Amino acid sequence: MDIIHKIGRRKTAVARVYVSEGKGKITVNQRELNDYFPTATLQYKVKQPFTLTENDGNFDVKVNVFGGGITGQAEAIRLALSRAMVALDEENRSVLKPEGLMTRDPRMVERKKFGQKKARKKFQFSKR
Repeated sequence: MDIIHKIGRRKTAVARVYVSEGKGKITVNQRELNDYFPTATLQYKVKQPFTLTENDGNFDVKVNVFGGGITGQAEAIRLALSRAMVALDEENRSVLKPEGLMTRDPRMVERKKFGQKKARKKFQFSKR
């Protein structure tokens, strides 16, 4: 098996994932997964595609991720890994799609409009 390269996005975070056969080592920006994502929730989100497809410890993963916050980055990695699992075996799609892992979350921050404080919040209105 050669290296599978996939991209995942979430908000402004972009993750490039390189999956190859190995012992299950996940490296994010040249750091261990546990160092980069300190909380168990984020580590679970990253490993979710492997857990659902029963591929824990079968692949080494090298990730380059930038932009956004840590939650957005974790979910971008999750989408990229899900796409890689489907590229590996098309039957994985039937497992990952019902869990919502194959869907790119389209929600983005709404832009600030001129004449307003924020995207929707207005300056205080004075009648008199």
